[in-house]
Amino acid sequence: MTTLQEYLKASDVPGDLGKIITLISEQAAPIRSAFISNQSYAGSTNSSGEEQAEMDTWADTRITGVLRESGFVRAVASEEQDEITLMNPSAKYSVVMDPLDGSSLIKVNLCVGTIVGIYEGDVMQAGKNLKAAFYLLYGPMTTLTITLGSGVCVFAQNADNTYVLLKENVKIPEGNLYGSGGLRTEWLPKHTKYITGIEAEGGKNRYTGSFVADFHQILEYGGVYAYPPTKKSMEGKLRLVFEVNPIGFLAVQAGGAVSTGDFCTLDIMPQKVHQRTPIYVGSKGMIAKIENTR
Repeated sequence: MTTLQEYLKASDVPGDLGKIITLISEQAAPIRSAFISNQSYAGSTNSSGEEQAEMDTWADTRITGVLRESGFVRAVASEEQDEITLMNPSAKYSVVMDPLDGSSLIKVNLCVGTIVGIYEGDVMQAGKNLKAAFYLLYGPMTTLTITLGSGVCVFAQNADNTYVLLKENVKIPEGNLYGSGGLRTEWLPKHTKYITGIEAEGGKNRYTGSFVADFHQILEYGGVYAYPPTKKSMEGKLRLVFEVNPIGFLAVQAGGAVSTGDFCTLDIMPQKVHQRTPIYVGSKGMIAKIENTR
């Protein structure tokens, strides 16, 4: 079976880019092992005002430290850090990441993940400029779903901690799964109309609170994941730089789409590192529906 290393080599990935992908992918086993002893909250909040789980800070420290020591990375923007972390100014690539998405679900043994995007140059760029995007999903299997800008592949980690190809040329089908964040009582009329229409057509609700896990279901079965603007937060909840751009880039490469509900999020030039945006991501038909809802 094709390994991740063989795939990167066959794809003619530039040396340092391949090394960054490999380094981060190698952190899956130690991160997963740390779940048992890091199940409490850290007694701190991140820049978004959210209480940090111990695993949030553990994973952030682990990945950031490995990247700093490598010398291959110019800068890192992490959801768990207030500011961009500058590393090697002569390095070609910069990394954006959510070190552990859905960390509150570790206690109840549900899927969580690590989301990563890699840019050539600095981190504050539109998502369409990504050179690579991937996520690690810690479920019954540890999987790595990746795009290098020309299609999407899924790898699974075996007993030897080697990533072997599980699926290639992954395409998001036109399915009917849907998951929406935000309290229904706080939804705006456009979103309410959209979800009501999906439900009337027999849509099946799938929402765990782990963005990366919920998206992985959409990637497999089709449908839409949404975290809309709400009465309390017109900017939604998810962060453009760390979460929306890498996942949106993957979705487009898998033949799907990503949108604010009005236009593609990958065209947004971020103005601040922790900028939020509404998101609808999934099957092309589902995204067209929200953009055409009035």
